[in-house]
Amino acid sequence: MNRTNKKKTIKVQVGNQFIGGDAEVLVQSMTNTPTEDPEATANQVRDLYDAGSEIVRITVNTREAAKQVPVIVSKLEKMGVEVPLVGDFHYNGHILLSEFPDCARLLAKYRVNPGNVGRGDKHDENFKSMIDCAIKWDKPVRIGVNWGSLDQDLLKRMMDENAALDEPQDAHEVLIEAIVESAVQSAKKAVEYGLAKDHIILSAKVSEVPDLIEVYRRLASRTDHALHLGLTEAGMAMKGIVASSAALSVLLFEGIGDTIRVSLTPEPGADRAKEVHVCQQILQSLKIRSFKPQVTACPGCGRTTSTVFQELAKEIEEHLSDRRKQWQELYPASKDLKVAVMGCIVNGPGESRHADIGISLPGTGEEPRAPVYVDGQHKTTLSGPNLASDFITLVDDYVKTSFSKSK
Repeated sequence: MNRTNKKKTIKVQVGNQFIGGDAEVLVQSMTNTPTEDPEATANQVRDLYDAGSEIVRITVNTREAAKQVPVIVSKLEKMGVEVPLVGDFHYNGHILLSEFPDCARLLAKYRVNPGNVGRGDKHDENFKSMIDCAIKWDKPVRIGVNWGSLDQDLLKRMMDENAALDEPQDAHEVLIEAIVESAVQSAKKAVEYGLAKDHIILSAKVSEVPDLIEVYRRLASRTDHALHLGLTEAGMAMKGIVASSAALSVLLFEGIGDTIRVSLTPEPGADRAKEVHVCQQILQSLKIRSFKPQVTACPGCGRTTSTVFQELAKEIEEHLSDRRKQWQELYPASKDLKVAVMGCIVNGPGESRHADIGISLPGTGEEPRAPVYVDGQHKTTLSGPNLASDFITLVDDYVKTSFSKSK
């Protein structure tokens, strides 16, 4: 996708990465281990990094957690993991950043929730304390508003002002506006306190798709700060994936968003890295970035009573996944590879021609032969019991010849 329509935002450096401006849309994730356990946390950061998370956030909620940040950073360095580590602060961030300078110094970015820094006079005082630490250690800050922990003083004031109008707006509309206002006003205060504009990233998370789209459209129209996208509490499995994909795709397609996270509720024992893979697939499906070879496969119908094409599609997916790390080193451009595995003559040949390499398997009643197309041209026809392995060999040969570094 040509992101010429991307909203112009300020570029922010976060460790060895950049967010906003002309930088690529980055994928990030967050650990769910107790930060007080540096071994478990470092291991999960490594796993998320290996999966493709370009920024990883950890909870820093207690003194012991803050004390372990340098230990975690040291362990990651020994593992060879070079990923920006973000500290997630709520309620006591002003205390922890001040009391534990090594924690403040070693984190690549601070996440600050303006709804959880205190109320009344303490709100601005605590918020300023965290901004002062960011200035002292030259760290960027994500000002992350969340409708589940929205600044209640701001919301009450806006509700009261709305109620006094001759024609008051719906309460939900005021809530949406309060979310946007909290982010915008907090960024302005941070700048007033001395934090450079290129050290600020904004997010304004809600859990409903239409609301998220509306919030970020308004936010993008009112600020040039880099934006972090994501539904909060997206949910588990299918619901979380679909809701996140729907919301983020609309915004990204409109040119809104500089970094994304899909906040999936993991099933017991499930791989935390699944949310990273979903982020990558959203970006790759929109043609914003490429991460790995893609397989196009038909859904099957009454013409495809055989399961051969399903089995081959799965086998190809697994083969590409197994080869991914090796190919990243030897053939980095192979992340753009498109493979088609089709199940009958209706769309099989045409879809295969559109792919870099594709195979059209015989449907019910068709001749038991499978034409293979390479770069839009018929290459060969496969048949027999070794059809799957023969096609995989052709895929491997195509990658070697078409994506070598010398090309």
